[in-house]
Amino acid sequence: MKRFRQLTLLYLTLSVTTAALPANEQEWVEGLLQQMTLEEKIGQLSQLGIQDTPTGPVIDQGTQSHLPESMVGSILGAYGFEQTLALQKHVVTHSRLHIPLLFAFDVIHGFRTVFPVPLAEASAWDPDLAQRTARAAAIEATASGVHWTFAPMVDIARDPRWGRVVESTGEDPFLGAALASAKVKGFHGAGPHDSSFMLTTAKHFVTYGAAEGGRDYNVADVSERTLQEVHLPPFRAAVAAGVDAIMPSFNEIAGTPLHSNSALLTGVLRNQWRFTGLIVSDFNAIWELSQHGVADIPADTARLALTAGVDVDMASQMYRRYLPTLVRTGQIPMAAVDAAVRRVLQTKQRLGLFDDPYRYSNEARQRANTLTPQHRALAREAAQKSIVLLKNNDALLPLSKHLRNVLVVGSLATDAEATIGPWALAAHPEDSITVLQGIRHAVAPDTEVVYLGGASPISNAVDDLAEVLQAARDAEVVIAVLGERADQSGEARSRTDLGLPGAQDTLLRALLDTGKPVVIVLMNGRPLVFSKTVREAPALLETWFLGSEMGNAVADVLFGDINPSGKLPITVPRNVGQIPLYYAHKNTGRPPTGAGGYESGYIDELWTPLYPFGFGLSYTSFSYDTPRISAERLASTESLTVHVNVTNTGQRAGDEIVQLYLRDDVASVTRPVRQLRGFRKIHLAPGETRSVNFNLGPQDFALLNQHFSPVIEAGTFTVFVGGDSTTTHQARFEVTDSRELSASGPSEPPTRAR
Repeated sequence: MKRFRQLTLLYLTLSVTTAALPANEQEWVEGLLQQMTLEEKIGQLSQLGIQDTPTGPVIDQGTQSHLPESMVGSILGAYGFEQTLALQKHVVTHSRLHIPLLFAFDVIHGFRTVFPVPLAEASAWDPDLAQRTARAAAIEATASGVHWTFAPMVDIARDPRWGRVVESTGEDPFLGAALASAKVKGFHGAGPHDSSFMLTTAKHFVTYGAAEGGRDYNVADVSERTLQEVHLPPFRAAVAAGVDAIMPSFNEIAGTPLHSNSALLTGVLRNQWRFTGLIVSDFNAIWELSQHGVADIPADTARLALTAGVDVDMASQMYRRYLPTLVRTGQIPMAAVDAAVRRVLQTKQRLGLFDDPYRYSNEARQRANTLTPQHRALAREAAQKSIVLLKNNDALLPLSKHLRNVLVVGSLATDAEATIGPWALAAHPEDSITVLQGIRHAVAPDTEVVYLGGASPISNAVDDLAEVLQAARDAEVVIAVLGERADQSGEARSRTDLGLPGAQDTLLRALLDTGKPVVIVLMNGRPLVFSKTVREAPALLETWFLGSEMGNAVADVLFGDINPSGKLPITVPRNVGQIPLYYAHKNTGRPPTGAGGYESGYIDELWTPLYPFGFGLSYTSFSYDTPRISAERLASTESLTVHVNVTNTGQRAGDEIVQLYLRDDVASVTRPVRQLRGFRKIHLAPGETRSVNFNLGPQDFALLNQHFSPVIEAGTFTVFVGGDSTTTHQARFEVTDSRELSASGPSEPPTRAR
């Protein structure tokens, strides 16, 4: 046992009347809890923010400057072995009970090495990749003294007006659940005995991504069925995977803000799902209960939040200021405080901080594990797999590396900040490879690469248009790097106009009018709405914000070293007026057919998306046979195997993401037209055929009935298998009997998703 724990145990031995030391770890925590004053307990429930974050209005640091770190249980924003070591030594030395700090930091899509933003990484449809990038991020962050990340974000997002769609995995709960589980496992690694183990937080619980109007922080008015079937499953998967904390969302649902929503925080999380980890507030969100209009005085915000089940108050210091009086006046029972403090102490114990509070702050480890060649190679792989080829008329792509002259245009081509994207707080832009750099590295030595800015996302003027057009006429091909800057997506970055911002569309129109082939490379954090001009371009790559190796990965795909395999995790609409638009919609009594008349459509636009969920092209082509099923009739206790042959019908090897969707044809409650129930990535050589198998079990056939109980109902089901959510390759089977299922706690996402 190390010296720090010996010191703490010695204090407890002198202070506790019993002569014997605690017999086990749980008793040790209870012994420590008994020695704490009320103020010390509440300090453990308070998180101090020591640097600005992108997550909300900056709190007046004057209100916190007098607060010593030894009076709080965790700190937000500290990283680096020097800073974390100094803070930890200060607390261990100067606090009465020597309880170490937890250091929390937003490690969203990498740390110093930046991986694709979550929406981009979701385009890879690869849980193994998601687990590996989380593992690498945890290795770097924990080497810099960080214990706890506020990731993964598992909000389902079906409205690209919402800026934080960039942090989501898109519109589908099945895909989202698989990636949520993978991220938790990646951050955890081998477990708490390893000092690269990182505490995780599933956020934002719940329906944050359903904000009305796509306006950040707005109310979410969703039905109980939508809550249960769409928004809760990824959180349930995260809990099943062992997530350490849950963060309530800023919004309200059905009239109750989530930070005071005991029905969800205690009723669902604690009682139904048996979640035993921490519930941590969002930044300043407890104070914001007064803004919601459910708290008349500041003290009520603390009372409502703790009573609802929020353990840790991030940044607002409402707990520290008001809980002592609330407890002493009997408005909050001491038992409620003790339960929350116990969870904080158990979390620190799990990390081994009572044995060695400095185990995460190591200079040699930080130096050896930061921005390593292995992490950069993984960043490049992740970026390559996250690129979606949306259009490639006349096989314009891939380009030859031996072109005489290439024009690269658009300010984003040299924007290193944009490669990183939002929420990469520890990143250094100078570490990133820009798109222009990647192109110049990739082409042959005798290829001339000309770069002109032309237009930016924040300017309504095209710069040096005559020079740009002359350069375009001289070039064999134009690569237009267009889209959003990093600060045009993310928190509090909602947009109503989802077209190319600034004068980029004007520039593109002029480039297309030269008659030269134009390849659009999109950099963005949300699905954009493509103008007529964008739709005219012969080739279109959706690259999102890909991180440290963005430029190299984009060039790998542009020039054919990598065959793109990404698929859209979110629908691309034709028009903002269609939003929200998602594949798993209900049919309605008058479903749209395109025939016109009195049906669910529009008189001025098609109702269908421009690019559907699951869509993505390749430099080769794939064909699907009609799926074959193991049985046409089966009992509700049985499983079904679906077989499909997939053939590479093109001239080069490629990866295909085979997707399986299921529809309950007739049910007691309305069902989506189809729902994702499996996906698998396969590699095929030219001319190769492979049989892909999926297993569907009773959970796949189940639905929530009118009483929200899980049941399987007898009847027919249609299974669809293909390359996107619009596939017509199908088979039908019948489940012959009905039965109720157990409404048990969280279960692992199906392994067939991998």
